[in-house]
Order: sequence, then structure tokens, then C-alpha cells
Amino acid sequence: MISFLDAAILGLVQGLAEFLPISSTGHLILASKILGLSTSDFLSSFIIAIQVGSILAVLFLYGRDLFNLELTKKVLAAFIPTAVIGFILYKIIKHFFLTSDLVVAAALIVGGLVMIGLELRHRKKVVEGRGLNDLSYREAVLVGLAQSLAMIPGISRSAATIFGGLSLGLSRSAIVEFSFLLAIPTMIAATGYDLFKSGASFSGGQFEVMAVGTVVSFLVSIVAIRWLLNFIRQHDFIGFGIYRVVVGLLWLIFFIKL
Repeated sequence: MISFLDAAILGLVQGLAEFLPISSTGHLILASKILGLSTSDFLSSFIIAIQVGSILAVLFLYGRDLFNLELTKKVLAAFIPTAVIGFILYKIIKHFFLTSDLVVAAALIVGGLVMIGLELRHRKKVVEGRGLNDLSYREAVLVGLAQSLAMIPGISRSAATIFGGLSLGLSRSAIVEFSFLLAIPTMIAATGYDLFKSGASFSGGQFEVMAVGTVVSFLVSIVAIRWLLNFIRQHDFIGFGIYRVVVGLLWLIFFIKL
């Protein structure tokens, strides 16, 4: 059973990691292992559901951007690949990917190495690049396809979308903002579908635990978003790539029994 303290800790992890390119889902899985939480349908649903806090944080900070109809349509176009692939692979994602710390550790390492390589390639485009107004619908769909890779916990949704956008020539600030907005339909769909499939089996106490995690993730996400926007003005993501590789290797060495 997840306690309120466990929920608050996981909400903190979610809020910190959701918009950083380090994989919030991967970190939630590792954190739940450290907390000694047993693998269960509720834990998997909890990991999905507390993303609502991060959604609310994006709406709080960027909701006004959704009044830009053209930008909203591009966000929805980018969401389509994730929606289709996520619907098809739902059972595999929930019952295998969200229970395997080995998958997380491997994805952190591989994703970290790819991130370092891509950053070295795009280092000169920290400020340069096209804005969101220059993003075509075709490119939006390609960013959405990149996001779909993050169904593997440890890949990182934000990292996949950011580097997908950089590869298309978007500026760092533009694709980071687009990643924030793309999180809204993606997380709403994932949470809503999972609660539709599993919510009836949860007790009132379990929903209260979800509420605690959601509130904490909302508050921490606001801080994390603002920090990231300031960070990218002067830094690249190589440090995050190194962090991912180190965490993945340490987990494989000390926690995985092969």
C-alpha cells in the first residue's frame, strides 16, 4: 500500500523530472523500488495518474497559448502518433514497461549517450533555429513520433520531443515550449484511459493517495518548468546526459540481479 508520505515523495519526483530530459516515469519506477513498494496495478496507475499535477502546472503557466488556434492544431497533430501507438501497446506498457527497472536503467544509459551525441551535434543551435510559427504540420507529426519513443520508461518524453525538434531545426526555446504544450493532451489521454480501464477497482483511500501525489507534483512542476526555461538560455543538456548514464550504470551495478 502506498502511504501519503510515499505519495508525496513520488509527487516530488514526478514534478522535478517530468519536464527535465531524465524521464519522470523511469525515476518514479526506481523511486518506488527504493521505497520498497510492491509492484501492483495500483502502483502502475498511480505513476500514470500523478502526471495530472504536471498537466495542471502547464495549464497554469501556458494555458493562454492554447488560444492560438494554429499552434493548438499543431499540438494535436503531434499528439496523434502517441495516441495511436499508446492505445495499441497499452497492456505492454502498463504490465511490462512500468514494472521493469532493468528496462529503465538500460533506457537511461542509451538515452543519455544519444543525448550527449545529439547535443554535441546541435551545440551551435542553443539560440539559433526556427520558431514555433515555422513548424509545419508534417514536422509536428514527426515530433509526435519522437515522443512515442518515451513509452519506454527511461527514454524521457521531454528529451524525445526536444531532440526531435532540434533535429528539425527548431530553436531550443521553441521546442521546449512545444514540449510543454504537447504534454497536455498526452498526459490527459494516458491518465484518462488508464482510470477508465482500472479506476473502478480502486478504493476511496487510494484516490486520496493519488490526490496527494498530484498536488505535490503540481507545485513542484511549476518550479521545475521555470527553472528549465532559465537553464536553457545559457546551457545545453550534456549534463543531463551524463547524469542519466551515471544513474543507469549505478542501478545496474547495485540493484539489478542478473
